[in-house]
Order: sequence, then structure tokens, then C-alpha cells
Amino acid sequence: MTARILIVAEHDGAKLNPSTAKCVTCARAIDVADISVAVCAVDAAAVAAQAAQLAGVNHVLRVENPANEHALAAVLAPQIAALAAPYSHVFGPSTTFGKDLMARISGLLDAPQVSDIMAVESATRFQRPIYAGNAILTVEVAAGAKVVGTVRTASFQAAPDGGSAPIEKASLDVAIPQHTRFVSVSAGRSDRPDLQTAARVISGGRALGSAEGFKILYALADKLGAAVGASRAAVDAGYAPNEMQVGQTGKIIAPQLYVAIGISGAIQHLTGIKDARTIVAINKDGEAPIFEVADIGLVGDLFQIIPEIERLL
Repeated sequence: MTARILIVAEHDGAKLNPSTAKCVTCARAIDVADISVAVCAVDAAAVAAQAAQLAGVNHVLRVENPANEHALAAVLAPQIAALAAPYSHVFGPSTTFGKDLMARISGLLDAPQVSDIMAVESATRFQRPIYAGNAILTVEVAAGAKVVGTVRTASFQAAPDGGSAPIEKASLDVAIPQHTRFVSVSAGRSDRPDLQTAARVISGGRALGSAEGFKILYALADKLGAAVGASRAAVDAGYAPNEMQVGQTGKIIAPQLYVAIGISGAIQHLTGIKDARTIVAINKDGEAPIFEVADIGLVGDLFQIIPEIERLL
């Protein structure tokens, strides 16, 4: 039996977020999957064309409405719920965007939600992490039930290009809620790569001592073309902004290279980085838990080591 899967695309209005390609990889793990990607925007043509190129995508739907100028979950959810009628699964990324949106869609559809899907066993059985990643839970939904799911993007590689799916406009007659409206957005801006999609990430902990201390990480990151992250302790201390937080209560990432500098390695932080391909730890405490998961460890004073690494680079 074919599983008809609808994926809600995450994008900034011009460019498709890599999290969508990772949702496609998750969906492809379901046997006999027919995959559609819904792009909600004012003018979805450019992003829809990018989604159509993803290998494994069978259809792309342009959901266009002036109200879609900003990605408000309250506005998008009823449109996706209306679109979801013929689909057995509705997936979105387990990012800020997806966590906000998919729960609303689940409620509107009165359908069970499987959160943080990290592996697919069948069309009705999925694995997800619990207890800060210390245990893996297998979740099964009733056969025939519509499934709403968020995909743990750190657990899947992005689907490659190579597809040529047809694109069509979706005509929806849906009342757009008026109780939520866009006011403004305040976000940190940086020329460095996005933390959640970067191939290289350098993170700092409380050992850096101050926001001024974090500047040595920025210089190293610029040399490596890396994004910069921070532990919760560093964020709570005011050394780094909240959007840089990596870990269970921050961003879950899976870069090719993760460098943890002055981070002890609390379990909540390790949850956010355990899928990184190579982990490098620099800490003056040789007994720090971070060394238990690090592929490469260096014990020493970070304020001496980092400038030396930068000089060598």
C-alpha cells in the first residue's frame, strides 16, 4: 500500500532550508512512499523549483496566499490541514519552525504526532530519543491513522538534487485566522554559516569567562568558515546570545566537525551534538565528560591553544 506523505517546506521566501531535504530522506525510508512537498508563500515559484529538484520528491504544491508572507504557525496550519486530507503522513522538520507548526496541524487533524523522528521502522513505527538521548523509544501508531511527525534533522542526511517533480498550484478555500498577526522579527545577523546547517561549528563554554572572551572563537571560526555556538552555561552567563545555544534546550546539530572549547560536556549539551561526525574537545580539565565522546581531545589552557591554532591556520 502506498504511503502518501506531505512535507511542509521550511524556507525564507527565497531559499529552501536544508531541513526540508532531510525530511525527504526520512520520508523515503517508508516503503512505497509517494512524497509531496508543500511550499507556503506569497509567491512560491522559486522555492518550489528548488523543492522539485530533490531526489525522491514526486510532487510539489504551491500554496500561495498574501497571508503567507511571514511563516506564522497560526496562519499556515489551517492551510496545511486542508491540504492534508488525501495524505497518510504529514511531516515537518523538528526545528523552531516545525515544532511551532506541526503541533497545530496535529490538533486540527485530530491526529497523533510523533515528535523527533530519528529512524523509520515502517509506515507506522518510528524511533525517537527520550531522556536527553539516553534512551530510544519506539512509537507505533494505529494502522490507518493519519500521522503527523517532526523529523530530527540531525539524524538524516539531506536528500541530494537530481529530481524533476512536477509543480502545481494548490487551490484552497480556507479561512485565515485573524487572531495572530506579524509584528516584527528580531534576530541576530551574522556573515557566518547558519548554526543548524553548518558543516563546521565551534562552540564555547563558560570557561571563556566573558562575552569579550568569545571573540577569540569568532576569529578562529572565520579562519575555518565555521558557525559559532555556545553551551547553555555560557548563554545563561550572558557571554553569547540565546540563538547560539547548542544542546537539549537549544539547537540539535550534526556538523561534519564540532569543536567544543571550554565546555565540560553536560549530558544536555551532548544531546545536541552526538550526531556530529568528528568531535574535538579543548579543556584544561582532563576529567571533563566531553572527552568521553570526543574523537580528538586536547588538555590545556584554551587562551593559549586557540591563538596558536589560529596562527597555524
